[in-house]
Amino acid sequence: MQFKTKSLVSRLSSAMFLLLWGAAGAAQAQAPAGFPSKPIDITVPWPTGGGTDLLARLIAQPLGAALNQSIIVENRPGASGAIGSRYVSDRPKDGYSLLMMNDTYAITAATTKKLQFDPKKDIDGVIIVAYAPQLLVVSSKSPFQSFADVVKAGKAKSAKLSYGACGAGTPGHLAAESLNIRFDMQILHIPYKGCGPTLVDLIGGQLDLAWVTLSSAVPHIKSGKLKALAISSKERSPAFPDVPTVAESGAPDFQFNSWQGFGVPGGTPEDVKKQLYAAIANVAKDDAIQKRLLELGYTPAPLNETPAFFQDVIHRDIDTFTKLARQINFSMD
Repeated sequence: MQFKTKSLVSRLSSAMFLLLWGAAGAAQAQAPAGFPSKPIDITVPWPTGGGTDLLARLIAQPLGAALNQSIIVENRPGASGAIGSRYVSDRPKDGYSLLMMNDTYAITAATTKKLQFDPKKDIDGVIIVAYAPQLLVVSSKSPFQSFADVVKAGKAKSAKLSYGACGAGTPGHLAAESLNIRFDMQILHIPYKGCGPTLVDLIGGQLDLAWVTLSSAVPHIKSGKLKALAISSKERSPAFPDVPTVAESGAPDFQFNSWQGFGVPGGTPEDVKKQLYAAIANVAKDDAIQKRLLELGYTPAPLNETPAFFQDVIHRDIDTFTKLARQINFSMD
C-alpha cells in the first residue's frame, strides 16, 4: 500500500486510523500540531550490514517518503545492543527518535546487571514488523535426520555432542539450552562470535549441530552443505515449508521466534506512538516490503499487534529470559 497523503496528521484523521484504533481511541488521541515537522532518526544498536540494520533501512526509505520527512539511520553498536538502547532512552520523548530493536534487547536486559537504564521503563515498544526464527541445522553428512534423532543422542549417558549458535546470549543459544533442560540432554555449547564462523565449523565437521538464524543458513541449505531439522517458530516458515517446528517434533508448547520492531523513549505520549504505529504498519504492508522480508529470512508480522501488545511482549520476554539465565547460570556481565 502506498501513502498518497502528504502528512501523518491527515492520515490519522482518516478511516484507516479509525479502523486500527476504534472511534473512541481516535477521538482521544490528538496529534502534536504539524507532526512530524522535522527529520526522524532511527538508531540501530548493531553494526552496519547486519540483519537488523538491513531491516531498519528497508523501512526507513518508504517511511520517509510517506511522512514527507527525512529518516536518518544511525548505527550505535556495542554491549549487545545496550549502548544504542541507552542512547535512545535518553532522547526527547517526542516521537522523533526511534530504536530498531530485536529480542536481544530482552536477553541483554535479563543477563546484564549494569545497563545504566531501566529496560522495562525507558524504552516503549511501538510495533513488531517481523519475526526471525532459529533453525536447527546439521551438516549434510550428519547421520541426524530429525529433531528426535538429536534428542535421542543428546540424552544418552555417553553423549559427546556439541552445538554452536550465533553468539553467547543469542536466541539460538538460549533456545538450545532450554531444550537441554527440557529433554535432559548433555549437548555442549561451543561459543562463537557470529553465525558465520559457527556455520563454517559446522560444515567443516567441528560441530555436531547449530542453532542459527534462518537467514544465515539459507545459502548453505540451498547449496546442499547443510540440512535443516527443525525451526523454532510456532508455525512453519514459508521459506522452508517442509521443515517441521520443534513444537511438532516433541515439544508442543516450544517457541523461540525472535521479534524485530521499533521502540521509542519511555514515556512518549500514547497518541504519538499510535501515529508511528499506523505509519510504519502501512509501509510494511506494501507487497514489495513483504517480499523482501521473506527474502531476508524474516516472517512478516501480522501488523495488528499494537504498541501495548509489543510492550507486553518485551516485559514478558525479559522475565522469561531472566528465569532461563538463572537456570543455566548465564550472565553477560
